[in-house]
Parts: sequence; C-alpha cells; structure tokens
Amino acid sequence: MYRLSNTLRSTHNQDGAVVLDIRQGQIFSINFVGSRILELLKSGSPESVIVEEISREFGVRRDIAEKDVHEFLQNLKRCQLVAEQESGVAV
Repeated sequence: MYRLSNTLRSTHNQDGAVVLDIRQGQIFSINFVGSRILELLKSGSPESVIVEEISREFGVRRDIAEKDVHEFLQNLKRCQLVAEQESGVAV
C-alpha cells in the first residue's frame, strides 16, 4: 500500500493536476489519469482498487491498467512523492 507524502500540495482540473512538493521545492504536472490515481491514493485506496477503478473509468483492459498504475506509482516513489507502507502499520 502507498501513502502520499505529507509535503505534497496539489490542484486538480479537467486536464490533470499540478503537484508541488514543498520539501523538495519541485513542481510536477500530471495528466488526468495520473490526477485520478493521486485522488484515489489520497482516499487511502490500495493499488489493486486503483487498478480496478482506472480500468473501469477509462475503459482499458485490467492488465494494461495494472502495468500503467504500477509504473506511475514507481515513478512517484522514485520522486519521493509516495512511500510504501505495510498493511496495518499506522503512519
């Protein structure tokens, strides 16, 4: 399970989102699908639920959604915008 960094600030619109990491002083621009993934992360959804939602909402095959969501989450992790947490561990 992933959790968003508490140093993130974001604004979402019909085109996607702009994300500011106040700790690193970096700004990221993400598309609408990435914006939706961030919203699902913010609500506490695990990766499996995010995959199902992206597949359903955007009409893509589950295997494609799974690959793309996982890759996006790994990119967020690499940029230190999310961290992995074990189930049942309070953050």
